[in-house]
Amino acid sequence: MSVPANRALGLVAAGATVTIWAGFMLVTRFAVSSSFTVEELLLLRLLPGALVMAPLMWKLGVMPPPLSWPRKVLLMIGASAVFPYVVSKGLAYAPASDGGALAPGMLPFWTALAAWALMGDVPGPRRRIGLAMILVGAAVVSLWQIVAGAADGAWRGHLMFLAGSGCWGIYTVVFRQSGLTPLHALVIGLFWGALLGTPLLVLSGNLGFAGATPGGIIWMIVMQSFVIGILAMFLFGYAVGQLGAAETAAFGALTPILALLGGAAFLGEDVTLLKAFGVCLVAAGVFLASGVLGPRPAPAAS
Repeated sequence: MSVPANRALGLVAAGATVTIWAGFMLVTRFAVSSSFTVEELLLLRLLPGALVMAPLMWKLGVMPPPLSWPRKVLLMIGASAVFPYVVSKGLAYAPASDGGALAPGMLPFWTALAAWALMGDVPGPRRRIGLAMILVGAAVVSLWQIVAGAADGAWRGHLMFLAGSGCWGIYTVVFRQSGLTPLHALVIGLFWGALLGTPLLVLSGNLGFAGATPGGIIWMIVMQSFVIGILAMFLFGYAVGQLGAAETAAFGALTPILALLGGAAFLGEDVTLLKAFGVCLVAAGVFLASGVLGPRPAPAAS
């Protein structure tokens, strides 16, 4: 009787995870378009999270495993600082609906490419079709705006979405090779992200918080650090444990759609039929590329 209950909780966790991922796009786009700089948001993401997770840092340790230095650096600051900074910077130029398709939406494509380059892992035919759909859908979302001039300067955000997603894709492969648990990877990233990122953010000169209210700062700490930075990681790890990696990844197909709907409903973003088609194509590609439709392992003999 516990299996269906655990599976139901896994489904809830997976659904909550992708909702938070889409919420990151919406909250960050709203923040950088109104009261906060990207550097301020990253500081509010790193420092409070590092303080809250300090006991686990002491318990689990903050040194990355013995890998090459480029891979160590990626584990130390890739997911905690580089990816959120680059994507947040992109959201200063382009809508959240574009970010949903080009950042989390493109993640399976970049992850598969990194797995092929670093590990020689070749995806099967069904996954290759899904990856091709993601690529075509992303081109529809981005290129039509560049050609038609529909959003002035949005191409800068699109390039940053793709760069951030590519960084996360490489990080995903390196994380798999590291043998770390999601929780241990989280505390390593928060420690080094806060330690190395804070001085750079201060030197940027963009930490005045001139346009932010105390209530807005508290809200951003809760959302950026505790909900997006920590809670989403716990929920994702739990969902993978209950549903498996493939089925959890399939839920990622909802992120571009939720970002599209949320951008239109809460931020007043324009949604054309062509953009909606591109986002849906990306979502369908994410679902196929997850491998959830592949053959399931045979049950163990009793």
